[in-house]
Amino acid sequence: MTPSGILESALYVTDLDAAEKFYGGVMGLERIAKVPGRHVFFRCGRGVLLLFNAEATRQPPAPGAKLPVPPHGTVGEGHLCFSGTADEIARWKAYLGAQGVAIEADFEWPNGGRSIYFRDPSGNSLEIAEPRIWGI
Repeated sequence: MTPSGILESALYVTDLDAAEKFYGGVMGLERIAKVPGRHVFFRCGRGVLLLFNAEATRQPPAPGAKLPVPPHGTVGEGHLCFSGTADEIARWKAYLGAQGVAIEADFEWPNGGRSIYFRDPSGNSLEIAEPRIWGI
C-alpha cells in the first residue's frame, strides 16, 4: 500500500491572527475554517494548509467529542514548500519584496529547478520551488 498523495500539511504558529493575515492576505490563500484561539485552515491548490496554535492542540478531546482528533503539536519553526513555475517564482519574489517579506535565499538546485525561501510571522521557513527539484 502507498498513499496517493498528501492531503493536508500543518504548521504551528505563535499568533493565529498574524498568520491568518499573512496566509490569507499576502499569500492569497482561501480561508476554509477557523476556530479562534485554536486554528485557521486554508485551501491551497488540491490540498489544505492547517495552521494551529500548538498549545490548543495538546488538549485531548472531551469524552464523546464529535471530532475525537488526538492531541498533537510541536514547538519551534517548521517548513513548508509551495509549488511554482520559474515564472511564478520570479513574480513571487518581486511581490513578496513589495509586501516587505525578506527573501532569505534564492538559488538554482544542482539538478535543476529554482527555490526561494522566506519566513511567515511565526518564523516558519517557507519555500516556493519548481517541482522538478524532486523530479516531478
